[in-house]
Amino acid sequence: MTNAEDAAQEARAATVEEIIRHRRLSAAVGGWRGSLETALPTIAFVIGWTVTTDVRTSVIAAGAVAVLLGVARIVQRQSLQYVLSAVFATAIAAFFALRSGKAEDAFLPGIITNAAYAVGTLLSVVTRWPLVGFLVGAGDPLAKEDPLRWRRDPSMVAVCGRLTLIMTAMFALRVAIMYPLYKAGNVAGLGTAKVVLGWPLWVAALALMGALLVRGHTPHTNPEPETRGTSADM
Repeated sequence: MTNAEDAAQEARAATVEEIIRHRRLSAAVGGWRGSLETALPTIAFVIGWTVTTDVRTSVIAAGAVAVLLGVARIVQRQSLQYVLSAVFATAIAAFFALRSGKAEDAFLPGIITNAAYAVGTLLSVVTRWPLVGFLVGAGDPLAKEDPLRWRRDPSMVAVCGRLTLIMTAMFALRVAIMYPLYKAGNVAGLGTAKVVLGWPLWVAALALMGALLVRGHTPHTNPEPETRGTSADM
């Protein structure tokens, strides 16, 4: 499909929600295997801690699982994207846990990261540069010529703001549940929460976004081409 055809299809769209659905907002989700590869090192860490109560042994168990997952991907000649993500997260968690000698500190980077994401996504909505807008813009076939085209449509900005707030709530919920468990030193609870609040919560957030996109009927205004000397904020 050419850029002209894409533009014509967008112009025919009745609502902003229809356009966002067309651009497949959920395409970046890694699927069940990607989520499993992210969760298994955490599960191995918790099991190692439960059995031995030794931080170093628990870290080794998590690292060994991450390596095995990587080997499986290599043997199958598949992408290491999600395995590498799990390896990186495991390495950071291991550094924190080994430095302090406390198993619960392995979960501290994740709590801090989610808190930062919650604040960042909320600020993006308040400043009218919602994060989801950039994801939608990335799926725009005309993005190469005009990457901020979505920003000049007030209706698009408003809908993307509502979608971004769902992400804000997801990050905030993770912090609200995991931080008290961290303060209590509840390693088993932290491990369970990290798994449950990972892929399952992300799927629930996507489902909520999908429901909003299906039920919403925000009128679409086709943005005018940007001209020299003007901006989205003028």
